[in-house]
Amino acid sequence: MERLQKQVQEAIDRLVESGGETGLQVAVYRHGEPLVDAVAGVADPATGRPVTSGTPFFSTSVGKGVTATVVHVLAERGALDYDTPIARLWPEFGAHGKQGVTVRHALAHTAGVPGLPADTRPEDLCDWDKMCAVIADAEPWWEPGTRTGYHAQSYGYILGEVIRRVTGRPISQVLREEVAGPLGVADELYFGVPEPELSRLARLEEASREGELPEMTAEMLQEIPFFKVVHGYTAAPLAVLPGAAYGNRTDVMTSDIPAGGTMSARAVVRMYAALLGEVEGVRLISGPRLRQVTAVAVSGVDELTGFPCKRGLGYDIGLPSPGAPEAPTVFGMGGSGGSAAYADTATGVAFALTKNRMTAGEFAVVAEIGGIVAKAVADG
Repeated sequence: MERLQKQVQEAIDRLVESGGETGLQVAVYRHGEPLVDAVAGVADPATGRPVTSGTPFFSTSVGKGVTATVVHVLAERGALDYDTPIARLWPEFGAHGKQGVTVRHALAHTAGVPGLPADTRPEDLCDWDKMCAVIADAEPWWEPGTRTGYHAQSYGYILGEVIRRVTGRPISQVLREEVAGPLGVADELYFGVPEPELSRLARLEEASREGELPEMTAEMLQEIPFFKVVHGYTAAPLAVLPGAAYGNRTDVMTSDIPAGGTMSARAVVRMYAALLGEVEGVRLISGPRLRQVTAVAVSGVDELTGFPCKRGLGYDIGLPSPGAPEAPTVFGMGGSGGSAAYADTATGVAFALTKNRMTAGEFAVVAEIGGIVAKAVADG
């Protein structure tokens, strides 16, 4: 679809020329074949280094979908089962009544362990053993499986440690060897980024806050469940909120913190395309497993964000998809900052957009470009 490539390229060029965005990548596959690979703007505003198709962007919670995919690839091979209690693989995790928490609970954000100590710093997140010990010793906030609440950072450590216990390898190695490598994107899809590759990364920047409401006080934050501190724990320690400063830190980028990930759009879209079907002979999971992991596992109001949600096993169900508000066949993950990657089992389309201007809680660009793609596919 040369016309679609042109439409997307013109749209992201306009976004950069208007000053609304700094650097962007968009990639689209359909039925295992690439349709769009478009880039615009600069990866590093300080030097003017341009965005290329291979530039990796720290894309925050888009990485949760990558973590889930690694779990599913291992499950496909019989290395783990969704209903296995995590404590059977990681005995320390069973402390304080968590013996019944399963891999399925962790994938669906129903494990009841969303919190970290409120004083958690970025350097703490870089210490894998320390964070796993903290989470293993945590008391559940609700009976596992009875409620859902977004596990902002703990998600990655829980599933990452399950993967390590099952394979004997850190999640970054398993990602490279079992997913990214076979798909030919080992140098564009990361958790911890090898230090020699850091110079290739996009540099993040915060969107202008002009005209926004004043920053909330500590007292105001305490009224929001996501930020509330209970017995010294919170779902969102303020020092590790994934803004530009956090995502530009060398220690954070080189560490495995798999609640987030660093990727190019063309790498992560290739992963989603290989969940839907074959990509150059590589298919990550079977059709029956795809149906299982993309079915709604839990729905309702998120205990921490207060928003309605529908979740499969590691993916949100119904991401931005203009023209299909409910989008029951769409699965994937968005990230704070405005990047997203998802796929549609009904159309065979996989879509990814990465960007380096952080617009917290704002997916307008994903909706705009995704809408162009959805219309083009619908029109044939």
